[in-house]
Amino acid sequence: MPRKHVPQRTCVGCGKIRPKREMVRIVRTPDRGAEIDETGKRSGRGAYLCRRQECWEIALQKDRLEHALKTSLTDEERATLQEFAQGLQATEE
Repeated sequence: MPRKHVPQRTCVGCGKIRPKREMVRIVRTPDRGAEIDETGKRSGRGAYLCRRQECWEIALQKDRLEHALKTSLTDEERATLQEFAQGLQATEE
């Protein structure tokens, strides 16, 4: 039986390619700005991050997330994303 195609995405923090389901999607919506999309199905421009604190820190500190989403993050959005990152594992590998 042939294997089912597994969608791959690139982390904007570390640059590693992983299965989409292992990543967290950040979506930029026209009405609500940037927010975490746990389902991965919301409409809007998206960027993916690994479930590692290091990736989130790199993406936020070096403005990689803003570049990928083609927008500027507000202080509130940045705080929400940093808070989410605090709940992730420090190192997974």
